[in-house]
Amino acid sequence: MPEETAPTDTAPDPVPAPTGSRSPSSVLGALGCGCVTLLVVPVVALVVLLAWFLSGSTDMPRVAPEEMADRAFQRSQEVYDLMGFKRTVEPGVEDIGVSTENTLSSGYCYDGGLLGLEDKTVDGAYRMSHRWALDHVPASQAVSGLRRLHRQLKDDGWKVTSYREGGKSKTWDLYVQRDDGSERMSFTWYQDREYFTGGASVPCAYDPEWKDGDSGPAEVDQWPPALGPAQRKK
Repeated sequence: MPEETAPTDTAPDPVPAPTGSRSPSSVLGALGCGCVTLLVVPVVALVVLLAWFLSGSTDMPRVAPEEMADRAFQRSQEVYDLMGFKRTVEPGVEDIGVSTENTLSSGYCYDGGLLGLEDKTVDGAYRMSHRWALDHVPASQAVSGLRRLHRQLKDDGWKVTSYREGGKSKTWDLYVQRDDGSERMSFTWYQDREYFTGGASVPCAYDPEWKDGDSGPAEVDQWPPALGPAQRKK
């Protein structure tokens, strides 16, 4: 095959542009480059933000359920002490909403996806909660105790999301959270029944013993300790 030769350029040399001016193509090129840069920066920032959000939604420690159960129980024990209750509540519950209660439970943890719009469970992850209740709690003990608890939790860095003192419903409520809601506690006193309930949930964690194919959240292998003055640390 014969070797191709580039044709001879016979067109006159272009007239040099005046000093300080730029050709239309160079101006458009510069503008084009600037536009691309302006577009790339927010796109990169969005990708980084979404990646951080996605990793944060499933970035949980690997902790045995028994350890997280103990953590939830200790939250309740601290509140029990602060409220000044003297009775001892044994593990279990006979009649929910009526009798005393001291129970542990585990629930699912959810991943909202890239845009936070999904609602799917995270395999192997669980959230541990402790719930307790007392009957025959008079106003003299519940009112002063809840007010004291409200002040103390605020001082300890908890965010109070709801606090109601009686009113028409005659029900007292206190809800708190911290660490962006990963840890929560709630308390309610029913004045008409003199019934007090409390609950604490701790952050999600991965169960080290979880295996592919397992269904449901982690199970608690032990009952909580008795809740009462005997549990106070000296």
